[in-house]
Amino acid sequence: MELLVGGDPADGARRLVTGRVVVVGLGPGDPRLASAAAAEALAATPRHYLRTTRHPSAALAEPAESFDDLYESADSIEEVYAGVVEALVAAAVSTGEVAYAVPGSPLIAERTVELLRADPRVEVTVVPSLSFLDLAWARLGVDPVDAGVRLVDGHRFAVEAAGQAGPLLVAQCDSRHVLSEIKLALDDGPAVTVLQRLGLAEESVRTLPWEDLDRDVEPDHLTCVWIPRLADPVAAELSRFAELVRTLRVRCPWDAAQTHQSLTRHLLEETYEVLEAIDELDYGHLEEELGDLLFQVAFHATLAAEAGQFTLADVARGVHDKLVARHPHLFGPAGTPVPNWEELKKFEKGRSSVMEGIPGSLPSLLYALKVQTKAASIGLDRAKDDAAAPPELASRLEAVEAGDVGAVLFSVVNTARRLGVDPESALRDAAARFRDRVMALEAQTGTPPA
Repeated sequence: MELLVGGDPADGARRLVTGRVVVVGLGPGDPRLASAAAAEALAATPRHYLRTTRHPSAALAEPAESFDDLYESADSIEEVYAGVVEALVAAAVSTGEVAYAVPGSPLIAERTVELLRADPRVEVTVVPSLSFLDLAWARLGVDPVDAGVRLVDGHRFAVEAAGQAGPLLVAQCDSRHVLSEIKLALDDGPAVTVLQRLGLAEESVRTLPWEDLDRDVEPDHLTCVWIPRLADPVAAELSRFAELVRTLRVRCPWDAAQTHQSLTRHLLEETYEVLEAIDELDYGHLEEELGDLLFQVAFHATLAAEAGQFTLADVARGVHDKLVARHPHLFGPAGTPVPNWEELKKFEKGRSSVMEGIPGSLPSLLYALKVQTKAASIGLDRAKDDAAAPPELASRLEAVEAGDVGAVLFSVVNTARRLGVDPESALRDAAARFRDRVMALEAQTGTPPA
């Protein structure tokens, strides 16, 4: 059977189709809630397909072929959807017309129907039934239009809910993993209402604290979650960003070729660019450079996740817990004294000396400052033993004649620390001032650069 069907009204295109798929909604669960039109469409079409038999109204389409096996064999949900469409198109082309029965209403959260309607090889007729949404609004007592509710897919919550303030109804919450991903997408969240098996005898509607979302719920394919409002979507944006980094690793040849070692140069460069933005105190520039630095962090975490070591969530959780442990005076019992942080870190990591753990690859000025600061934390502060820094520095200048320039530099760092000055920044500023003077002289005298 061949049909000429009108295409996009904008260009007047027409397309040649060779079969038809009648998409039938089975309603939210109870067979009584499927529409009479759906039953008539099934009766009028000899060959039936079911997206899944895991639905209380699936028997309405029997006898039928289901795509349950495809769900088990495919590597991804998108592969399932593509396989369903190809099978239906092939069957429609072969027999002229087939019926495709889906849970709920065909136009609500049905990716396969969306793909079928966009496929030029078949004509698609949709026969709606009651949706789970209709029952959800009734149980929640919500007018979705008045409340401005947005429907999102639980499998893509971190991306689809990014930047949203709510309210949201989250569909496709069919596994504990999905519920965990929803919970982890936000730093914190409100009490939520979990709706399950709406319209059936075992229907459940209950409200839970956000932290219990993936603990006290046994999800199934008839589970959705009502979120009345969302907190600041920091975690959602980070999840969206982490997903982008994973995509780049798969699809971009440059990103796919990188390793921890090849990225070290970029990590160092981005760090210095952040420092430059801080020196300029240009917040627009600083925001951009912090983003570039965050990309490096996310990239290394992605590489570690690919190696089965840790994820970006593990990194965030680890530093969160470490900071809480290092602030017992804030998060511990009332009256807990402020700890000696260096001693606390020494205990945490099982070190025998506060000097352990200072990276040997630090720039020399920063390394000297770290060593002196660590020593001061346990009462070995050289500056306290000197009456004043300048005499100490003056005495050290004698070392220059002996060729011990390092001793002089070490004393300079100690003097800077005593005065509360970052020696690395101070040296960079002095070099920048000298650079500007040289450039000004060049401009005045016309001296060409060396």
